[in-house]
Amino acid sequence: MRTASDNMKPFREKMQKYIENGAKLGWLIDRKNRKIEVYRQGFDVEILDSPNSLSGENILPGFVLDLAEVW
Repeated sequence: MRTASDNMKPFREKMQKYIENGAKLGWLIDRKNRKIEVYRQGFDVEILDSPNSLSGENILPGFVLDLAEVW
């Protein structure tokens, strides 16, 4: 997560490196703008607006991150 004054570019670059190095799923949480960037191998970044939760999809079956306390 980041503070309001942080720039997102370094975080996006880091997420891309994680995916390039084998991570299958990554979430970049932008609390200031209430957006989530979802990174997946082989797919474009998906941007979610103020979701209530995030699913671990088929990477972490059954895992759900409740975002109520994040927002």
